[in-house]
Amino acid sequence: MTTTAPPLTGVTVIDLSHVYNGPYATFLLAMAGAHVIKVEPHGGEHLRRRAALGGPALPFAMLNSNKQSVKLDLKSEEGKELLRAMAAKADILVENFTPGAMDRLGVGAAALQAENPRLIYASSSGYGLSGPYRDYPAMDLTVQAMSGVLGITGFPDGPPVKTGPAVCNFFAGVHLYGGIVTALYERERTGRGRLVEVAMLEAVYASLASSLGMVHSNGGHQPQRTGNHHGGMAEAPYNIYPASDGAVAIIGVGDVHFRTLLDIMGHPELREDPRFTTLVARVAHMAEVDALISAWTSVRPKQEIADTLLARRVPCAPVRELPEVMNDAHLHARGALERVDHPEYGPMVLQNSPIVYHGAERVTISPSGALGRDTMAVYRDWLGLDGAEVDRLAAAGVI
Repeated sequence: MTTTAPPLTGVTVIDLSHVYNGPYATFLLAMAGAHVIKVEPHGGEHLRRRAALGGPALPFAMLNSNKQSVKLDLKSEEGKELLRAMAAKADILVENFTPGAMDRLGVGAAALQAENPRLIYASSSGYGLSGPYRDYPAMDLTVQAMSGVLGITGFPDGPPVKTGPAVCNFFAGVHLYGGIVTALYERERTGRGRLVEVAMLEAVYASLASSLGMVHSNGGHQPQRTGNHHGGMAEAPYNIYPASDGAVAIIGVGDVHFRTLLDIMGHPELREDPRFTTLVARVAHMAEVDALISAWTSVRPKQEIADTLLARRVPCAPVRELPEVMNDAHLHARGALERVDHPEYGPMVLQNSPIVYHGAERVTISPSGALGRDTMAVYRDWLGLDGAEVDRLAAAGVI
């Protein structure tokens, strides 16, 4: 089959972002074929500095594949002039600094778009560029707290518990990517760029749908935390059940699933039990549903349970540990995960983009590099400075 270049080939991105949400958006752009230039302060962005601790090197490598790396002192006048020159030649600039920080430096959206009206300026922050919370410091944990995510996570008799993954950061990154490519589409029609912003607080709200439904049906009152049950307490079975070697997730979203499950467990006589015949009845007798299933699962290995149920199309999965996921044959077969010998951090498993463009060449992973690795490639070869000027700016501490 004839393949084409990746869809964002020829698009240039200036990436000033750090940690998770901005870098994930620019990673997706890079893996769609864009030329992404990561601009960092002299000590490197915060996530790179975490790499000194060892394990945290992996997140930086995961989010910064296929990007060129340069250093730039944005607090110096020459550094700001250099950024203006880069933005004048680029298609997109991405940042996730504190709201107003870039404007105070004189290199915010209005200033840069005055020189390059085609520039798409993308900004992500915790609470947005306006509103009463604008200047609140924001990290994933604090936004989980403010958004209600933390308040609904955990068991009814326990305290609120944060989600394991950094959901607010990565939801924001996905939305930022979507906003950027939407603005690129618009620019094809109008010839003009625009300011695109995504707030972490807003990006995560829709994911609360099941729990928000409980608030609506409970007269505006906060619902109980539901542990591993459905957030809206509207499905049964829906839980994490014990296995002899771990646990397994089982969900029965329809009557046919539960009837099949009863047959597998050796209880076909319970098909006509009024406690279990309908979803409404099963939700009302949730504890009995869970006890029935737990008695069957607890004496069997998790993979055996999953294989048995999946063969009969009952939704389920073994609860896997991260090393199992990192070595998953399915993810590696699809190219979603790749084993990479990283030049700084050694052998590791890195993800490709989850967005697959059929008919286009899949972008292979080019590992993140040392801070400032691409100084000459960017400032001399792409931006057009002569070698002596690059050397002077480096000696002056600008780059």
